[in-house]
Amino acid sequence: MSAASPSCSYCYCSSSSSSYRRGIISLNTLSYTNHRNRRRRILSSSSSSSSEDGFVIVEDNLHALLEILPQDLRDTLHKEPKRDELLEVVMDLGRLPEARFLGVSGGQYMRTTEVSLKELEEAQSAVGEFGGDNRAGIEGTLHRISAIRSRKGSIVGLTCRVGRAVSGHIDMVHDLLQFGESILFLGRPGVGKTTVMREIARVLADELHKRVVIVDTSNEIGGDGDIPHAAIGGARRMQVPKPSMQHKVMIEAVENHMPQVIIVDEIGTEAEALACRSIAERGVMLIGTAHGERLENIIKNPVLTDLVGGVETVTLGDDEARARRSQKSILERKAPPTFPFLIEMRERNYWVTHRTERSVDMLLHGKRPLVEVRKRDDQFKVVIERWKPYDGDGI
Repeated sequence: MSAASPSCSYCYCSSSSSSYRRGIISLNTLSYTNHRNRRRRILSSSSSSSSEDGFVIVEDNLHALLEILPQDLRDTLHKEPKRDELLEVVMDLGRLPEARFLGVSGGQYMRTTEVSLKELEEAQSAVGEFGGDNRAGIEGTLHRISAIRSRKGSIVGLTCRVGRAVSGHIDMVHDLLQFGESILFLGRPGVGKTTVMREIARVLADELHKRVVIVDTSNEIGGDGDIPHAAIGGARRMQVPKPSMQHKVMIEAVENHMPQVIIVDEIGTEAEALACRSIAERGVMLIGTAHGERLENIIKNPVLTDLVGGVETVTLGDDEARARRSQKSILERKAPPTFPFLIEMRERNYWVTHRTERSVDMLLHGKRPLVEVRKRDDQFKVVIERWKPYDGDGI
């Protein structure tokens, strides 16, 4: 059996194919090194470092982000021993500036004097124009600057998030990409959804030779500027003028550019959910993200529930209700899910994978579905535990 056309006894690879299993094991143990070498070639001008959890972090022009900060904060961060783990810098008017680091709860104050309005204005002028979603970037980098505005529209706070290209995530999901099925990633903010999108785009385009188009609403996946960042490889990128137009650009991408794969970050409106269904029904593979921690969050969300098939109330006849030992009015899935696979990103190294159709049906019937748990061991190898009872809540 080839990895390009695996059979499926439940929702993943066939347990009867030892050669296929060996291929996946070989991929998981070796691809980390391959991706590391490739990334260092692509971004040879960037500095690379290995983080504590085994990922290779390619730090893309951190100095460019530091340049927009006040001089004393810049000097402090240059001397900071944990600089490679910097997540973001928060500057709010009248408060102490704060640095936050990966894997550390809370923040670290950077000085004893409050942020002034002049410092915010200088940072804003260094960044440039903010979009309708109050986000801006620095051209040629993956950094993101988000603004908090007063009721009068003036900026009173900035969140300066460090953007990094991180390789190693793809090992967690590489085998699922072989199916050509759409995948939805769920996770709380900051868990690494956008970083995963970036690496999946590169692998699908460069290694699996797919025609990939990224619908990049806030330039978070491909970076700011007209030329996309090297981290997305050969994938093409369509920018979105306004966040409210994301669904229109998604349809335009399919109609005008014949992609085999569409990648979209932060699906959050009913129009975007309908656009996803329209794209999936045209035979295009979708890779998307949405905010939420568990599958039941999407099922109960009236705006996004269509992504997993939707829910409707069905009235059973007396005989059917007795046969099912249930009430006459029950919840049923309304349609096939837009995303056949759904992955809950609990942590960077701990993912729960659903076969969406089966998991939704079982949750609606008050049962616990069987899922895959994907995590990394102490040697950074991917460990897949199949047929695990789901630990989420019922509906």
